Amino acid sequence: MIMSSIWQNILISLTSISNNKFRAFLSVLGIVIGVLSVTLMGTMISGLDQTFEKSMSSFRSDVLMISRFQWFDGDKEWWQMRNRPRMKPEYVDNLRNRSTMIDAIAPVMERSGEIARNNVETYARFFGTTPEYLKTNEEQKIESGRFFSNIENENGARVVVIGNGIATGLFENENPVNKYVKIGRNKYLVIGVIEKQGSFMGMWSLDNQAIIPFGTYQRNFAKRGWMNLRVKTNSEDINLAKEEITAQMRIIRKLKPLEENNFGINHSSGFEAQYNAIKFTIAGVGFFITALSLIVGGIGIMNIMFVSVKERTREIGIRKALGATPFNIMVQFLTESIIICLMGGVLAIGISFIISDIINDFFPSTMPIKLALFSILISVLIGVISGFIPSSRASKLDPIEALRYE
Repeated sequence: MIMSSIWQNILISLTSISNNKFRAFLSVLGIVIGVLSVTLMGTMISGLDQTFEKSMSSFRSDVLMISRFQWFDGDKEWWQMRNRPRMKPEYVDNLRNRSTMIDAIAPVMERSGEIARNNVETYARFFGTTPEYLKTNEEQKIESGRFFSNIENENGARVVVIGNGIATGLFENENPVNKYVKIGRNKYLVIGVIEKQGSFMGMWSLDNQAIIPFGTYQRNFAKRGWMNLRVKTNSEDINLAKEEITAQMRIIRKLKPLEENNFGINHSSGFEAQYNAIKFTIAGVGFFITALSLIVGGIGIMNIMFVSVKERTREIGIRKALGATPFNIMVQFLTESIIICLMGGVLAIGISFIISDIINDFFPSTMPIKLALFSILISVLIGVISGFIPSSRASKLDPIEALRYE
């Protein structure tokens, strides 16, 4: 009996919608815009999270970066820090011998330039480091070949491990291992290729790396470029490790007790704090836009339902005269409102899937299933809220007055 009544309400609602196609189209369009805003905003936030997590994979929670500057230090102007002493290679052994919380440590020098093969050049970010670098960056895997050895590092061997982007750009379908590339005036033997990593937050590629032994870097590039110390800690408490290493760095840098640090010890949490602040700002603006879109769509549905009630006043009177209760009338118009909103919600989700699939080629933006289900729920809620007042008014119509309505 109940199922029969529900099915009857659905059929009547579909007939009413079919009889007023243009009006229904405008109503559905308003809901599509609102729900589309919800799904696309949610998909974008999800894509940002995926991009951030992937980009930060090389900055593990147990890794610290020691450099001249503190990341995101808003209390200091750049000119206040530019004269700070640079990091020195001897800090590596000093810290290793002094600290009990270091599992691995590697100096990393960096500069950009061109790498070439057979008159074909491509942009590269050159890193000079030691074999221990891999222990501090376990997410970076060697796809083919190998990393350089301690002997190659000490002897300043001209060998290089290249990123996937460089391998594709210079060698296309060839295996780069055991082939030569040119960096500056010198030839380097390619001994390894790093797995494809993508980009860092969509800003710069991680696949254009060219990693060479630290000794080789110093000989060929002198002391040009920034140097950082990459430290993997062995402590479960990263803050405790940070405090201990900070104390040792102050001793190494010969700072007096009241002197402020002239170096920075950075952790991925600094990036996370900045990212979360940006994400919450985007989410806040997005929430305002989506809420406004949904409210406008809901008001549109409400107005359409008021018009529908007015046009069907005589029909309501006939149904009441035939025994329909106020509850039956209310459910009928609520059903119609919910169906219109569901149609808009389903259509919006379909459009969102298509858009996210297109954008996914450039930016991770696959719409989560939970978001799609949430959007359906939002559509139903809009239908209930928008249709409640018009359906309530319809249920309270006097049947005699309704039958007299022309």
